[in-house]
Amino acid sequence: MKKFALSSIALAALLLSGCESGNRSKAERLLENYAVVEIPVPDLSDITDNGKEVLNLYRFAADEADNIYWKQYFGDKSLMEGLSDDALRQYAMVNYGPWDRIDDKPFVEGYGPKPAGLNFYPADMTDEEFASFTDPAKDSPYTLVRRSENGALKTVWYHDAYADNIDKIASYLTAAADITIKPSVRNYLLRKIDGLRTDDYYDSDKAWLEMTDSKMDLVIGPNESMDDGLYGKKASYGAYVLLKNLSRTEQLSQLCARLPEFQQMLPVAPEYRDFVPGSESNIFSCNVIYYGGYTNAGFKVIAINFPYDSRVQEEFGTRTILFDNIIKDKFNRTVFPVGMHLFETDQQAHLDANAFYWTIVFREVAKGLGVKETVNGKGKVAQALGNEALTFEKAKSNVVGAYLCATLVEKHQIPDLIQKEDVVATFVANVIRSCRFGNTEATGKANVMIYNTLTEKGAIKRMESGKYHIDFAKAFAAIEELSEMILRVQATGDYDAAHAYCGQYGQIGASLKADKVALELEKIPVDIRFTYAK
Repeated sequence: MKKFALSSIALAALLLSGCESGNRSKAERLLENYAVVEIPVPDLSDITDNGKEVLNLYRFAADEADNIYWKQYFGDKSLMEGLSDDALRQYAMVNYGPWDRIDDKPFVEGYGPKPAGLNFYPADMTDEEFASFTDPAKDSPYTLVRRSENGALKTVWYHDAYADNIDKIASYLTAAADITIKPSVRNYLLRKIDGLRTDDYYDSDKAWLEMTDSKMDLVIGPNESMDDGLYGKKASYGAYVLLKNLSRTEQLSQLCARLPEFQQMLPVAPEYRDFVPGSESNIFSCNVIYYGGYTNAGFKVIAINFPYDSRVQEEFGTRTILFDNIIKDKFNRTVFPVGMHLFETDQQAHLDANAFYWTIVFREVAKGLGVKETVNGKGKVAQALGNEALTFEKAKSNVVGAYLCATLVEKHQIPDLIQKEDVVATFVANVIRSCRFGNTEATGKANVMIYNTLTEKGAIKRMESGKYHIDFAKAFAAIEELSEMILRVQATGDYDAAHAYCGQYGQIGASLKADKVALELEKIPVDIRFTYAK
C-alpha cells in the first residue's frame, strides 16, 4: 500500500505539473523556486552620521567581492546580463551563471555541464597532474591553479589574480577606517586590508573576534570552499553587511560561557571530544542588510560561524551570527509550508518559528564543537576526510545542533516556550526542505543523508495518505546515534567510513523525488531571493 500511495501521488503531481508547463516558460517555473523577499531600508535612527557613511562603504566593498565571485564561479557577468529573456536573466543572476544550483545542470542554451573546478583550476587538468604538482601553495584556499607558458601548472595567489578588485575593496575599507569612531572597528578594517593583500587572515580573524562593541559588521573575503567540486579546497569570495540586534545579542551571549559545557554534552566517547573551544567565542544576533558574492548565490545562508581557521578557533574561539530577518523569512516562506503540506494534520501543530530559530542557533554553535584535529595522528579532520569532509561537517552541525537544542528544551533551558517535539518536527521539515537542494553539493547531500537515516530508523514514515508521520522517540534516538557516528568518524579521520556512508545514504530515492514534484506543484519555493528597498 505504501508504494502504491507514493507512486500515485508522484504520478498525479507529474501529470498536473505537465499541464501547467504550457502556461509558463521553463525559466519562469525555475524562478518560482525562489520567493522574492524585500530587504527593507534599515532603521538607522541610533547610528551616527559617520556610521551611516561606514555602512555605505561596506556595501561598496561587498559589491567588489561580488565582482570577484563572478570571476571565480563563471567568468564574464555581462554574458548573463545580456540574456534577452527576462526570467532567464533573473534566474542567471540568482545562480551567478548558467548552471542551476539545485541540480548543477545548465539552463541556458549553449552551455555544457558545470566544470567541477569552475575557474579555480585549468579545465583540462587531470587528477594525476594535480597530484604530481609539487608546489605546496596548490592546497591553499587562496590560490588559483593555472598553466604557465610552457603548459606546466603554476599557482596564482588571489591577491594577485584579483588585484584590481582588492585595491578597490581596500580603498573602501581604508575610508571606513578613517571615519569610524570605534577603535576596534578601525583595527579590524586595517587588519582585513592586510589579509586581503597577503591572503593571510590570522590577524584579521583575531581582530574581528575582538570587535564586540560595534552596532554594524562587515564579513568579507574568501571564506567558504563549497564551490570547489574537485578537491573542496578553494575559497569563494563573499560578503555580508549586518546590523546588530542588541537585545537578542544580549540574550544569546549567555550561551558563550557554556560552550565547554556543550562540548562535554556531545553524545560521543570523551576521547572523541577532546577539544576546548576558545574562551573569546561570542554570539551575535543581526539583521542582514546586504549580501554579495557567494553568500548571495542560490540558497541564502541564515547564520554563520567564523572563522574557519582551526588555530584561531582554539586560541580565541569563534563568532556565531544569527541572521534574524532571514531566518524568519526562510521559515515562513519555505520550512513551514513544507511541513504543512507533507505532515499529518495532528503533527503540523509542532511546526514552530521559535523552534526553528533555536535549532539554527545550535547548528551554528555545533560548528565550533567536536574536534578539529584527529585523535590518532591523521592530522586535521578536513584533511583526513578529504572530499567527504565538508559534507560530514554540514551533517554534523545539523544533527548535533538539533540534539543540543532538543536536550536543552527538555531541561527547560531555552528562553522560549517550545517543546522537544517542536524541535524535532521543525528539524525534520527543514531537512526535507533542504533535500530539495539536491545531492550535488555538501548542504543538500548532508540533508539527504539525514533524511535517509531517519527513514531507515523508522523515525519518519510515509503513511497511506501520502503524509509523513514522525515517531518522536525514534527521531531523537536517530539524531543522537547519527551525531555519535559523525563525531567519531571525524575524530578518527576514518575516510573509508565517511565515504561509504555518503555513498550509501547520499542518494535521492523515490520518496524525495515525489516530495520534490509535489512541492513544486504547490509552488512552495525552495529558497528565497532578495530585492532591496530604496
